[in-house]
Amino acid sequence: MSTAVLELRHLSKTFRGRGMAPVRAVIDVSLEVAAGECVALVGESGSGKSTLARLALRLIEPDAGEVILRGQSLMRMRGGTLRRARRGIQPIFQDPAASFNPRRTVRSLLSQAIEGAGRERAGEAEMAALLAAVMLKPAAEYLDRYPHELSGGQRQRLAIARALAPRPAVIIADEPLSGADVSIRAQLLNLLIDMQARSGVGYLLITHDMHVARAFSHRIAVMYRGRIAERGPTGSVLAAPLHPYTRQLLAVVHSLDRLPRDATAKPVRSAAGTGCGFHPRCPLASETCRKLEPMLRELGPGHSAACHHAASKEGGGDPIQSQPQLIPGINAC
Repeated sequence: MSTAVLELRHLSKTFRGRGMAPVRAVIDVSLEVAAGECVALVGESGSGKSTLARLALRLIEPDAGEVILRGQSLMRMRGGTLRRARRGIQPIFQDPAASFNPRRTVRSLLSQAIEGAGRERAGEAEMAALLAAVMLKPAAEYLDRYPHELSGGQRQRLAIARALAPRPAVIIADEPLSGADVSIRAQLLNLLIDMQARSGVGYLLITHDMHVARAFSHRIAVMYRGRIAERGPTGSVLAAPLHPYTRQLLAVVHSLDRLPRDATAKPVRSAAGTGCGFHPRCPLASETCRKLEPMLRELGPGHSAACHHAASKEGGGDPIQSQPQLIPGINAC
């Protein structure tokens, strides 16, 4: 695997409100994304995934830790230096409609992204090429439209085009398929896979859907109550999960949204605590789990888990799928 283009080092974030107990949204999380790699971040609602994404984009400031992009710490940058560095890391938001200025046309949105990357004035040919890459063609039909004049799937394609416009090293995609119709989700997933093959961009993919994680990612990180519970190669994690929480997620057939309401992860509402946060739901919980927080430790090749009862294993498991593959039945982009 090539050198990491994005490193999240020991990030932590606690939200504090007047009259409320502190909420520990992210707790000492470290992750890496290499060029041409997709790391899927999975977990229930409330586990801290989107907060981690905002920390990585430096849309919010962490209480501790660092974000390293292409070898440089974003935490030590300010003003124009930070703006220039952040061209290398772009978001695809869960709701593309909310992320567009409704008064800007497609032409304006794309030219802003291109020129904001420090390149020359955006030309018609470059914008047309971006739209063609995301299957919005002919470009003349779309450049002068406003976001509200596009369908949900077209807006999601435009969001992908805008993220690609600055030619970033990393894209952080927060539930990039959730706003699209079921009929075109496979097409969008194939599009993201194809774009990665062409450009070598790295992805940090935030998703509820384990099927998407399986099809798209090289590695998986499982998040629970602000911490990484398990991480490793996709095939290894899916074939032989080490953490009881991961096994519960894999028992859900289609999406984590189908979990019972009382089973979703709840943020840690205290400044400090003891024991494993998963022990109230864990079938393997012991007195040790109630008293001692488990550390993330490597138990197989590149495969780690934060569980007192996870056993070491030989080999990397029987890979269900270790490389992203196009979804059957859908033409490649």
